[in-house]
Amino acid sequence: MVTPLTDFERRKQISVRGIAELGDVVELKKSFNRHLHFTLVKDRNVATPRDYYFALAHTIRDHLVGRWIRTQQYYYEKDPKRIYYLSLEFYMGRTLQNTMVNLGLENASDEAIYQLGLDIEELEEIEEDAGLGNGGLGRLAACFLDSMATLGLAAYGYGIRYEFGIFNQKIHNGWQVEEADDWLRYGNPWEKARPEYMLPVHFHGRVEHTADGVRWVDTQVVLAMPYDTPVPGFKNNTVNTMRLWSAKAPNDFNLKDFNVGDYIQAVLDRNLAENISRVLYPNDNFFEGKELRLKQEYFVVAASLQDIIRRFKSSKFGCRDPVRTSFETFPDKVAIQLNDTHPALAIPELMRILVDVEKLDWEKAWDITKRTCAYTNHTVLPEALERWPVQMFERLLPRHLQIIYEINQKHLDNIAALYPGDVDRLARMSLIEEGDPKRINMAHLSVVGSHAVNGVAQIHSEIVKSTVFKDFYELEPDKFQNKTNGITPRRWLLLCNPGLADVIAERIGEGFITDLHQLKKLLAFAENEAFIRDVANVKQENKLKFAAYLEKEYNVKINPSSLFDVHVKRIHEYKRQLLNCLHIITLYNCIKKEPNKAFVPRTILIGGKAAPGYHMAKMIIKLITSVGNVVNNDPIVGDRLKVIFLENYRVSLAEKVIPASDLSEQISTAGTEASGTGNMKFMLNGALTIGTMDGANVEMAEEAGEENLFIFGMRVEDVEALDKKGYNAREYFEKLPELRQAMDQIGGGYFSPKEPELFKDIVNMLMYHDRFKVFADFEAYVKCQEKVSKLYKNPKDWTKVVIKNIANSGKFSSDRTIKEYAREIWGVEPSDVKIPPPNEPKA
Repeated sequence: MVTPLTDFERRKQISVRGIAELGDVVELKKSFNRHLHFTLVKDRNVATPRDYYFALAHTIRDHLVGRWIRTQQYYYEKDPKRIYYLSLEFYMGRTLQNTMVNLGLENASDEAIYQLGLDIEELEEIEEDAGLGNGGLGRLAACFLDSMATLGLAAYGYGIRYEFGIFNQKIHNGWQVEEADDWLRYGNPWEKARPEYMLPVHFHGRVEHTADGVRWVDTQVVLAMPYDTPVPGFKNNTVNTMRLWSAKAPNDFNLKDFNVGDYIQAVLDRNLAENISRVLYPNDNFFEGKELRLKQEYFVVAASLQDIIRRFKSSKFGCRDPVRTSFETFPDKVAIQLNDTHPALAIPELMRILVDVEKLDWEKAWDITKRTCAYTNHTVLPEALERWPVQMFERLLPRHLQIIYEINQKHLDNIAALYPGDVDRLARMSLIEEGDPKRINMAHLSVVGSHAVNGVAQIHSEIVKSTVFKDFYELEPDKFQNKTNGITPRRWLLLCNPGLADVIAERIGEGFITDLHQLKKLLAFAENEAFIRDVANVKQENKLKFAAYLEKEYNVKINPSSLFDVHVKRIHEYKRQLLNCLHIITLYNCIKKEPNKAFVPRTILIGGKAAPGYHMAKMIIKLITSVGNVVNNDPIVGDRLKVIFLENYRVSLAEKVIPASDLSEQISTAGTEASGTGNMKFMLNGALTIGTMDGANVEMAEEAGEENLFIFGMRVEDVEALDKKGYNAREYFEKLPELRQAMDQIGGGYFSPKEPELFKDIVNMLMYHDRFKVFADFEAYVKCQEKVSKLYKNPKDWTKVVIKNIANSGKFSSDRTIKEYAREIWGVEPSDVKIPPPNEPKA
């Protein structure tokens, strides 16, 4: 049994956190005390832990600002092509520790705080997560910002500063209950409001055709107030900007037009405008065509494009440079990446500005728009595709509707010329879907208005070309690319798993932090006894630490020597948490049937949020918690099997659970998970994967060797064949006694004795309309799980496979992904120029 190191011993042991230079420690202590002094107001002379957190945050922030100013100055002078990453979500998590890591200040801060008699981990726990995203898409944006800064790209993230991020999830007697995420309640030390860059955004109104061109008039104005957050690269003195917009009502809001003397009501109505940035829509992979969401999408696009054009026009030489009065060079200086279709209105909005405001002719404007914009597709699920009713557009954005019609007309003329008489093709490829109501297909708009379209894993990019955008691929095959997702090794290894980072650095040096392919060098140590022991010890320590966390926070005791089998992601039918659930019940039944048989102990941890309106997902959570109640309280089972639902899964919890995991569950139906990124985080942190050949799992198996993952189940071709034949769940139900027993227990109230009918919707779905074919993979999954248990019985062999996985995870760095975007889509080259730090004169 490994006893966990004390925090003090661990601190002394870890080198990758930067050297605690005496000068830095002294300086940090002085700065901390100064901030603490000015934080404490006169009437309060006792500091709270939160005061200490803010003092530390401000101390670290001080080290950012000089670099931040200098980076922006450097871009202004060098005028490189700028990359604008437009996203409705940035799932950033916490900022303090990440900033310390990227500035190389972690050990010095640690030592300074220790000398002041405080515990840095305790202070880090006070920070709220910036939960401005739902899951993969939003977290990807955050990883990309880290990599773009680390690669020295002049990049900007543009999004919305939601007042309320993804809801906090509470579990009340087994059910999910949502609570508002008031993350700004105590203030956010990492953002800086920039009222001097506030911009107007227009809605509603009408379109006038005049001799001077088209005018959009009588609009309602909402102001967009920017808040900037610094994004530091890893030890390269580059600090980029994430600019998030907040909605403000203008001071004359509702006073000039409808003033019938109700001044109070007019002021209260300011909320209507400011609601635009109030709350993140909590749907993952699901389109809910609400007007407020369309307003959010236009709001971020309109504000960001004005800002982008302002920056383009005021290059180093200001407007005196004739290059900048012409938009000819715009695509050479600006790249706009659309993170899914949510910011697709950038295409008609850029056209509106170029044609209506800057008076370019249509063809020139269209050429500039296409060469500037590129689109990343994130899903092939039909229910996730954005299709906005035309009537809603007519009310909210009348000029944009006209522009979209015009784009569509020219697009269809082109297709009609190429495929004369093929009316079916015209209907399939139109941006407008006929029907009641007529809808705008935002994915089609994005493809037509971009010079590059990419999927996020090889298999997904192939599916995109062969199904969703088949006709478009036939038209312009060169437009379609693949950019397999990645994760930042700074947050997802160095920050969350310093013990593992250190045993790696001891063997191969620290180069892997910015060049993850160097992990390949670990293959030389796959049979090395000392390294095998070190890797196993780090994992055991992480498990002990996580077990202690669960006991402290949730009062649950788990067996730290059991296999930690972890399934964390949003709750969705396609992600098949139900398949895991059926396996849990099967394991339970095995123990009950043969209580004296040797059994590899497991702790099964499932976590994730369900969209508040997604009934089936909420039922799935209730089923998991109900099964857990039965299993965890059965004395025959003891601590051989435990089922824990991890409440409120979020970035900061992922940083704790992933390093402690042995088995990573990636079990979506083949062809449904575009990529996945959690899968990569587990691989990098020494968990083995049980998964289908879906998303990036395919490439993980390619990199590490299929024999080093637990791959099971149908491939995409098998799923297609089964669709053709017709999926009949009952066949499997009749054929597989373990499955039938589990289903009978769920349907018969074994896990809900007070409400035997509770899970009838789940049973009915699985038996009669399961789009994701859970039963079809059940048998293969259970067999594969037996292989997992068998290998886990031999710790040394298990750890050897772990080492092979870590060593082959280099491809899945977001640094590699961003280099590919930069070279193949944005037309820029990453730079390893280290900007001089603020304390050195400029070169």
